[in-house]
Amino acid sequence: MSTMGRLLGSCLLLACATRTLAAQAPDGAALYREHCKECHGSAGRPPKQARDKYKDVKTLDAAFLASRSDDSLLAVFKHGVKDGKEMKSFKEKLTPDEMAAVAKYVRTRFGGSGESNP
Repeated sequence: MSTMGRLLGSCLLLACATRTLAAQAPDGAALYREHCKECHGSAGRPPKQARDKYKDVKTLDAAFLASRSDDSLLAVFKHGVKDGKEMKSFKEKLTPDEMAAVAKYVRTRFGGSGESNP
């Protein structure tokens, strides 16, 4: 096989591997819509029904997210809030990678940046 043939073959393998990895990455937006939207709303603002049911439901805006680290968001996903009375734990429904994808989506979509906070 020529050098050019090997190079072309390597490029094709790399392209296929990249597509496979991208296809396997969790979709934070889809996960948010499935698990979070009902209480936190599509724009990060809880609808009236959620506010009536959970008095401390948070608005996911830049101010709220600026005061929370990614580790803090992940801890809430994993453990819930107030023993599940204010927010249930998602450790049985989402993998750590899925929780991280939701945190990234929330921060990017509602926090004004994709940056992690201290």
